[in-house]
Amino acid sequence: MIFLRQVRRNPLRLEGERGSSVDLAHGRLLLMNAAVLIVCLVLFVRAFDVSIIRAHNYDGGGRSGGEVAENAVRADIVDRNGTLLATTLKVSSLYADPHYISDPAKAAQQLAAIFPGNAYGDLLQKLQSKKRYVWIERKITPAQQAAVLQIGEPGLKFEHEYQRFYPQGELAAHLVGYGNVDGKGLAGIERAFDNYLRQDMQLKLSLDMRIQHILRREIRSAVEEFKGAGAAGVVMDVRNGEVLAGVSYPDFNPHLVGAAGASEKFNRLTLGAYELGSVFKIFSTAAFFEHNDVPINVTFDAREPLKVGPHTIRDYHAQNTIMTAPEVFMHSSNIGSALMGQAVGDEKLKAFYEDLGLLSPMEFEVREVARPLVPKPWREINTLTASYGHGVTTTPLQVASAVSSVVNGGYLVRPRLVIDDARHDQDPMLRVVSAKTVDHIRQMMRLVVSEGTGEKADVRGLRVGGKTGTAEKIVDGRYDTDKKISSFVGVFPMDAPRYAVFIMVDEPKGHKGTFGYATGGWVAAPAVGKVIEATAAVLGIAPARQNAPENFYGNSLKQYVSMEGAR
Repeated sequence: MIFLRQVRRNPLRLEGERGSSVDLAHGRLLLMNAAVLIVCLVLFVRAFDVSIIRAHNYDGGGRSGGEVAENAVRADIVDRNGTLLATTLKVSSLYADPHYISDPAKAAQQLAAIFPGNAYGDLLQKLQSKKRYVWIERKITPAQQAAVLQIGEPGLKFEHEYQRFYPQGELAAHLVGYGNVDGKGLAGIERAFDNYLRQDMQLKLSLDMRIQHILRREIRSAVEEFKGAGAAGVVMDVRNGEVLAGVSYPDFNPHLVGAAGASEKFNRLTLGAYELGSVFKIFSTAAFFEHNDVPINVTFDAREPLKVGPHTIRDYHAQNTIMTAPEVFMHSSNIGSALMGQAVGDEKLKAFYEDLGLLSPMEFEVREVARPLVPKPWREINTLTASYGHGVTTTPLQVASAVSSVVNGGYLVRPRLVIDDARHDQDPMLRVVSAKTVDHIRQMMRLVVSEGTGEKADVRGLRVGGKTGTAEKIVDGRYDTDKKISSFVGVFPMDAPRYAVFIMVDEPKGHKGTFGYATGGWVAAPAVGKVIEATAAVLGIAPARQNAPENFYGNSLKQYVSMEGAR
């Protein structure tokens, strides 16, 4: 009752207390709404600045450095031993906000000293721009970044980007490849596996940088000695087609690809298609024995040039005699090889070449591959000339692969550059050459090196076998006798082949030391011999003991033919 009386006496006082509480709550709510509104406004302004103002005000591309960096992250590429071939590192890039540059003239002068490639006038113009975001220099070194910090201008700022680095430089440039500033692969493995590398999955190649160095060294030496226009070479495991080394020369630094010319960037190993001459006698001779049941000492009359219609086939070093098949091979007789091709027939010889992968674009991880040029229609004269490597163009890598398929036991292999350590099984191998034919070819390739045109490729104890090749280049639709492609393919050890080494030199010039000759036996064979000797040491392939039991691969031609006849 007392409380009620008090309420009745002071009704305005109760209403005032309630109003004060409501006002307080209402004020707090307004304050919170204002705070949220301010935060949203700040976020909106920041988003607008980054996505609109900066995207349109910086010099180049239309994207911020952060976006370039994100797209450029790529996985490593390594060789078979884990040696780094390509990797991505975070680097700094310098940009300016001219609004905060206190002394544009002085800053431009100091920046020009740090970055000599930038003219003072250009820098001054950028630093006085009304834009809020202008690039000064992309992907600078730590030393350059430290020098910029010493300038002390608050308007000079840095963003982080990602840059691709190639620790081996020129060493495997054509196979590893390169990319652009945004991290997109443009050539080689970088191009072929662009999406895979963007998923941050490491890629292991079959290359061995130790052997790659050996091959490049000897190819470069041969080009310099014989003043060649270029060269290509490969070291291949004949059992599975793995490429241990692959070189196209001249080459380029993938960090400075913009400064490289067309000749340096052109991949002669996979994209260059050439008439490779007498190296093809390996294939025509194999086809002859594969399709003809004849003894090893079957003979061919090479006393006179072979005339077919308006065409005349001659020997470079004419023996003017009747020769056995091994002699035809050893002395590289065009006449004898043409007669072998004639005995095989047009369709069968062409099909044999096709089975070895010589007449179609090869299946290879690198996309820069050439399409071989094949006569259409294929006539009798094409069969004869293709028997000694004229009239058909193909790539050095395809020739090395085909040779491997012949000497490894007759099983077809394709060149491989990417390997998978997790996979231990192998695909079933297709036999394309019989064991008997393989044996004949192995013996004859050994004879070429032991007492034929490839003697300069011999390495004591390793029983190297091989075949020389010399072909005139086609210039303006005609063969130029002064311009040659000189090549040699070597295989070792010949009694149990493991590796094939092929080197081709484009337009070599003979000199006094070679009596003016620039043929495969003088130019490429010595280089292959040096590669084989060094590679055997690296891989731990011991030479045969001097007192090791003799076999066919240590015998002379006369001994070999007589032993074959007794078998």
